[in-house]
Amino acid sequence: MQEFVMVDETVRQHVLDALARAGNSADPDFLRRFEAHFPELYRLFRSLYESRQDWLDQLIALVVESARSWQERPADLKALDARREADSGWFLSNAMLGGVCYVDRYADSLDGLRKHIPYFKELGLTYLHLMPLFLAPEPHSDGGYAVSSYRQVNPKLGTMEQLRDLAAEFRGHGISLVVDFIFNHTSDEHEWARRAAAGDPKYSDYYWIYPDRTMPDAFEQNVREIFPENHPGSFIRMEDGRWVWATFHTYQWDLNYSNPDVFRAMAGEMLFLANQGVDILRMDAVAFIWKQLGTPCENLPEAHILLQAFNAVCRLAAPSLLFKSEAIVHPDEVALYIDPAECQLSYNPLQMALIWESLATRDVSLLAQALERRHNIPDGTSWVNYVRSHDDIGWTFADEDAAELGINGFDHRRFLNSFYVNRFPGSFARGVPFQDNPKTGDCRISGTTASLCGMEVEPAEAVERILLAHSVAFSTGGIPLLYLGDEVGQLNDYGYAKEEGHDADSRWVHRPHYPEEQYARRHDAATPEAAVYAGLKRMIEVRAAAPELAGTTLLDFGTHNRGVLAYQRPASAADGGETRVLALANFSDEPQSLPAETFSGFSGAAVDLLSEAALQLDEGVTLLPRQYLWLRVTPV
Repeated sequence: MQEFVMVDETVRQHVLDALARAGNSADPDFLRRFEAHFPELYRLFRSLYESRQDWLDQLIALVVESARSWQERPADLKALDARREADSGWFLSNAMLGGVCYVDRYADSLDGLRKHIPYFKELGLTYLHLMPLFLAPEPHSDGGYAVSSYRQVNPKLGTMEQLRDLAAEFRGHGISLVVDFIFNHTSDEHEWARRAAAGDPKYSDYYWIYPDRTMPDAFEQNVREIFPENHPGSFIRMEDGRWVWATFHTYQWDLNYSNPDVFRAMAGEMLFLANQGVDILRMDAVAFIWKQLGTPCENLPEAHILLQAFNAVCRLAAPSLLFKSEAIVHPDEVALYIDPAECQLSYNPLQMALIWESLATRDVSLLAQALERRHNIPDGTSWVNYVRSHDDIGWTFADEDAAELGINGFDHRRFLNSFYVNRFPGSFARGVPFQDNPKTGDCRISGTTASLCGMEVEPAEAVERILLAHSVAFSTGGIPLLYLGDEVGQLNDYGYAKEEGHDADSRWVHRPHYPEEQYARRHDAATPEAAVYAGLKRMIEVRAAAPELAGTTLLDFGTHNRGVLAYQRPASAADGGETRVLALANFSDEPQSLPAETFSGFSGAAVDLLSEAALQLDEGVTLLPRQYLWLRVTPV
């Protein structure tokens, strides 16, 4: 043990000497964070790369590059770093509200987004995720997820300078900028990939490239196909006859993180984006980033170590930058990425899927089970809760969870797919299948919230379903995220296939252009748009005023009624800790009465925060179809 400590000190001095030679030894803020965070970076980097003789040189170079990035970081971002270091839980506030949009579809360009800032303030946004906006070749862009340069904005949208200016303007209005960091793969037109294709040995090692099928065949014995209709297996043949790993599309080549050069290169891209004013990076496809022969190459322990190492780099040179994980995997695996030292934020795909499951079945059993078992996460982290995103809906619940409730997972998914694409008698939904496989019954669902909730069939009930679904996302704990346009009930874009490059991807049906007419009607009380908007605005305002709804802590609450979901959100000790918000949500199509005994743990008097109506819990509570209540209660 003593020898290991001596090695640590030797390494530390080597790094300090390298910083001095590079002219980076005089910054006290960087040196303070170096002393605090370098030991963890050293541990993580060594665990990944110590089998290589050059691992220590690579680590030293990484720290020197991080120091250089810190020197280049603008003063206003350094000031933001200081504020958020002093308030590390800023994103846990009950005033946080997220939005997400495609720049070109919502506002044409980055400059065009400026005219929407007054609306963002009206809505209450504090977090805006701009969908992939970096340079990506058309038509092989995968909606922007095939990046050919992380330092250039798609010229149709604007320039990096305009993005930097927009980030500063957002920051002035209290809006954090979120962008995607597609770090599992690059486009085959990225400079690195072009050099690899030309045979450059350095850049060939940036990817998983092999001269023949020997190693690809060995890997594919355990690796599943993600898009088999795009290409079978995980490798594609290059023009020169070699084989390169492409998990997703043929034009997206997977990066080789067993090479520390790749880690350093991507750390550099990450810090560059942080210095443009990006607050949060959505870490795309985190489950796939580490490969190991003989494994499925998903959710490996090294994937977590990689994320933690990237985090440690950011603590040195961009300490306010946060990560949001995108892991649409088994719920147990999703939870493993959520940690203050890994991904501080995470999408909540299980809750999203089970909200839709409850709307279809009118039974909240699976959703209530998930909230009881799988909602609470480590302190200093947060869910990002959403009713729908830019992506399809997949039924990510665990089969073993469903089996406990007497539900066959395979059959239930087939039912849900049938229901949401209007192939089930009595369905209200007007979704569109994505990657429909009639042979296996496998399918995922595309559609806007309004269309999936039946706005094209029965508008009044659809409005109630839209608000009911969002009442859960807004009150369970975490940052609620709106796909912009959903707050005014935008419908499916059935003409999506007429746009170049979109005809083979039904997800464009729920990525419509800016719904100008719907926004114009948001204050016309006689319209469904106004009903949706007013209902969501009320939730946003009430949530921001209710300290119980900060953070993510959730306590389960049994209603003994399969149609009514309930859970408790306790006030923190700092807020007095005496009250709770008891959320009730009736997913059934009939009134549901909960007897007084259900509430015997609370004082008799309660107030619904949304309507400001007083209730007597000792008289029981009756909820109308699709009604939701946020009751402030006091435990006895």
